[in-house]
Amino acid sequence: MKIYTKTGDQGTTSLVGGKRVFKNDPRVEAYGDADELISYLGLIIAEGENPANTASTATQIRKDLLKIQQILMCVSAFLAMPEEGTGKQLKPLEESEIEFLEQGIDTMTSQIPPQKAFVIPGAPIQAALCHVARTVCRRVERRCVDIHSTNEDLESNLVKCKKYINRLSDYLFTLARYFNTITNTPEVFWLP
Repeated sequence: MKIYTKTGDQGTTSLVGGKRVFKNDPRVEAYGDADELISYLGLIIAEGENPANTASTATQIRKDLLKIQQILMCVSAFLAMPEEGTGKQLKPLEESEIEFLEQGIDTMTSQIPPQKAFVIPGAPIQAALCHVARTVCRRVERRCVDIHSTNEDLESNLVKCKKYINRLSDYLFTLARYFNTITNTPEVFWLP
């Protein structure tokens, strides 16, 4: 199978089910941004392979981020669904995926100092990557807000996707602060 299909040469692509839309369609923008977010999580995982990281911490974070990438692939599929549906059934996003993020946030928050002011992103590299991923995540959230559906089932899943993405940005912010804590890297705060 060839990697290039030439079907997008005129500036269109397919949504789930085959409907052709322009590549700047709000759904394509949304799942494209989700794809970018998945890639940034891959960078965080790759940096975690650094031998300087503690094995148990790196292993758990890697497992959690891999799970999040899997869920984001599902989110991308929902974002790629045309409003009129396709007849294809996707497994709905479960509330437990959102709770997983909340539990991760609570666990990390219990191990980091209270936040005193706005955090300026910086070292270590994993924290900086988390902040980049967080900003991409917020863009995905804004794109999700642009997508509405009259299809009740699809709209229900889009609402869950928005909630998941919102919680994920909080998770990534907390993970960045957690990386600062476990590497003993002082946070830089914005103090106007």
